[in-house]
Amino acid sequence: MPLTVEVEAATSTPAPPSAESHQGPPPFESWGRYPTYSAKIVPLNWRSDVPAALAGLTDSALPVGMGRSYGDVCLLKDGNLLLTTAMDRLIDFDPETGILTAEAGITLAQILDFAVPRGFFLPVSPGTKYVTLGGAIANDIHGKNHHVAGTLGCHVPSFELVRSDGSRRLCSPTENPDWFAATIGGLGLTGVITWAQLRLRPIVSRMIDYEGIQFHGVDEFLDLTERNRHVEYTVSWVDCASEGKNFARGIFMLGDHSKVPAEFKPSPEPKLAFPFDAPGFALNHTTVSLFNTVFFHKQIKSRVKALQDYEPFFYPLDKVLHWNRMYGKRGLLQFQYAIPWEHAKEGTIAILHEVAKSGLASFLAVLKAFGDVPSPGLMSFPEPGITLALDFPIKPGVSFPLFERLADMTLEFGGRLYPAKDAAMTAAQFQTSYPQWERLARFRDPLLTSSFWERVTDSAGAKPTL
Repeated sequence: MPLTVEVEAATSTPAPPSAESHQGPPPFESWGRYPTYSAKIVPLNWRSDVPAALAGLTDSALPVGMGRSYGDVCLLKDGNLLLTTAMDRLIDFDPETGILTAEAGITLAQILDFAVPRGFFLPVSPGTKYVTLGGAIANDIHGKNHHVAGTLGCHVPSFELVRSDGSRRLCSPTENPDWFAATIGGLGLTGVITWAQLRLRPIVSRMIDYEGIQFHGVDEFLDLTERNRHVEYTVSWVDCASEGKNFARGIFMLGDHSKVPAEFKPSPEPKLAFPFDAPGFALNHTTVSLFNTVFFHKQIKSRVKALQDYEPFFYPLDKVLHWNRMYGKRGLLQFQYAIPWEHAKEGTIAILHEVAKSGLASFLAVLKAFGDVPSPGLMSFPEPGITLALDFPIKPGVSFPLFERLADMTLEFGGRLYPAKDAAMTAAQFQTSYPQWERLARFRDPLLTSSFWERVTDSAGAKPTL
C-alpha cells in the first residue's frame, strides 16, 4: 500500500437505526425488504480479519455493507454475509489532492462528516448517504451529476482486493487494471474490498444554488436538459400517475455548489422515523395521485430559485429513518432503466403510459439524463440517454406482471435495468442487457456469490476461471 500515514480515526456519524437489522438474527433484509432470506452474519472488524475469515468458510459468502440495495444483490440465501460496517476507519487524507483513503465499510455519511468541515465534498453521490464506500464501488453508483462527472468509479484511484485464496491485489487503472475494471460495478463478487481511495472535490460552503422549474411532458424535460448541460447537478421528479394534459408533468431541479464562502456547520442527526409498517392499502393510485398533485403545485411559481443546504438537496429521504416501512410489510420494488438516446424519448413515453394505466403508482419517480462520461467499470449501469427510477409497493398478482412488462419494454427500446435496484429481472433479461456478464464471471471469486447472481445467471453462479 503506497500510503504511510495511518490515521485510523473512527468518524463521528453513528450508523442509523436502519442498520440494526444487521446486528440481529436472520433473516437479513435489503432496503426493499424483498426477498427475505436467512443468512449467517460474519462481522469483519479489521482489514487483517479478512483473509482468515474467508479461509474459515466452506459455504458461499458475499461481502455486504448497509444493505441499501433494493433487491437481492446484497443477499445470499442460507449463505455467509461478510458484514463490513465495522471496517469504517479513515486511513489517510491529502488536502492538496483531495484524495481520501478509508476502509471499505465507512459510509458516505461518515466521509461527509470528515470532509465537509475541511472544505471537500463527494465527487458523486446517490440519493442516500447511508451506503458504504465498498458497496458504492461494487455497484458503481451514480448521482445527479452523471452528465459531467460520470460514476463513482471515475473518482476511485485505487483499492485493495482480497481473494479467498489469501491473495491481495492493489487495483488501479495501471496496476491489475482488469481486476480494477471487473470490481467497479462487479456486484461484490470479485473479492473483498478492504480499503479504497476516493478523490473528493473542493467546496467553500454547504450551500447549493438551487432552481426548480415546472415542466409538462417529456419534450419540455428534454429541452430543459439540453439548456442546462452546464449545471453540475440536474434531476427531475415526474408524475407517473397522471394522464391527459397532466401526463409526465414534473419539476426539473438544478443545483451548483455555492461559490460564496460560508461556515461549515455540522449536519444535524435525523430526528424523524417512520414508526410502523403502513397498511398495504395506504399507497394506492388515488393517494399517490393526490400526493403528486400537491407536490407539483406546492411550488407556486413555475420557476423558483433558492439557496439550499446540501442535505435536503441530495438526501431528502434520509431525514426520515425507516422510510421504507411506508410500503408495508411486503416491501417495495424499484424499477430503474437506462435507455440510450436513439430510443430514449419514445421509450420513456411508452413506459410512463404503461405505468399510468397499470393502476400502480410511484410518487418517488425520478427522471434524469445520463451523460457520456465513460466508467472504468466492466458492468457499469449508466449509458448516455434517459434513466427513470420508480418505487412500487408489492401487491400480489399486480406488481411482478407489471415489472415483467416494463423490463421487456426496456429491452425493446435497447435499454437495461440497474442490478442494485432489481428484484425481478429474469436471467434472459440480464444476460441480454449485460453481455459482458460472462467476462465478469471469469473474475468472480470461487467463494463469492449472491442470490441475484444465482438468479440472473440461471446457473447457481457461473464458474470462475481466474
